[in-house]
Amino acid sequence: MLRSYSSMFYLISFVAAFTFLASAGNAQEIVDSIVKGFPAINVAEGSNGETQYSLSLQILALMTGITVLPSLVLGMTSFTRVIIVLSILRQAMGTQSTPPNQVLLAIALFLTFFIMSPTLSLINDNALSPYLSETKSADDALADGSKIIKNFLVNNTRETDLLMFSDMNGDKSYPSNEAVPFNVVLPAFITSELKTAFQIGFLLFLPFLVIDMVIASVLMSLGMMMLSPMLVSLPFKLLLFVLVDGWAMTIGSLAATYSIS
Repeated sequence: MLRSYSSMFYLISFVAAFTFLASAGNAQEIVDSIVKGFPAINVAEGSNGETQYSLSLQILALMTGITVLPSLVLGMTSFTRVIIVLSILRQAMGTQSTPPNQVLLAIALFLTFFIMSPTLSLINDNALSPYLSETKSADDALADGSKIIKNFLVNNTRETDLLMFSDMNGDKSYPSNEAVPFNVVLPAFITSELKTAFQIGFLLFLPFLVIDMVIASVLMSLGMMMLSPMLVSLPFKLLLFVLVDGWAMTIGSLAATYSIS
C-alpha cells in the first residue's frame, strides 16, 4: 500500500511538472529532447581544429572525476603511508580508540596536503592555470599534469617494485619518468607505500613492546599475576611518547621520507 502511494505521488509530481512546462510553451521541446536523446551532449571541432566538448559533457566529466577523487587521494598521494603508520602507532601505544579515527584521518589529510603541496603547485602553475586562462588546450594541460604527477610517483617508488610491475607488463626499461605508464607506476607506488609504512610501523612498535615486556616481567616477579600488564604499561608509554615529543617526531619523519623533486 505504501509503495502504491509512493508511485502515485511520483506520477502526480511528473504530471504537474509537465503541465507547468506545457503552459510555458516548452512541452514540444521536452518531447523532442526525450525522443531525440540529449542534443546538448555533443562534440565539435573548433576553428583551430581542436576538439570542443559541450557544457553537458564537461559537467559529466567533472562529476565523474569527483566520484573517483577518493581513489586518487588514496592511490596517488602520501595518504596511504601516513594513515597506516598512525594506525600502527595508536595500536602500539595501546590507547584503543584515542586518538579517534576522525582525528587520525584529519592528521593524515593535512599532512598529505603538506607533502603534496609542491607537486600540486607545479600542476596548478603548469597545467591548471594555463588551461583556465585559455592559453593551453585541455590535451596539453592533461599531458603536462600527468608528467608532474608521474615524476612524484616514480621518485617515491622503490625500484624493485617498479621493475616487478614493468616486467609483468612486458616492458624492459623507460627512458624517463614521464614514459612510465600509469598502469605500471600506480600499483608499484601502492606496493612501495605499503612496504614502507609497515617498516616504519615496526620501528615505532619496538620501544613500546620493550616497555610492555619489562612491565610484564616486573609484575610476574612481584607475583601480581591478576594485574593486566597493558594497564600498568600505558602510563609509562604515554610518558615516554610525550618526553621524546613523539607526535612531532613521527609526523616530521613521515614528511621527510618523501622526495619532492
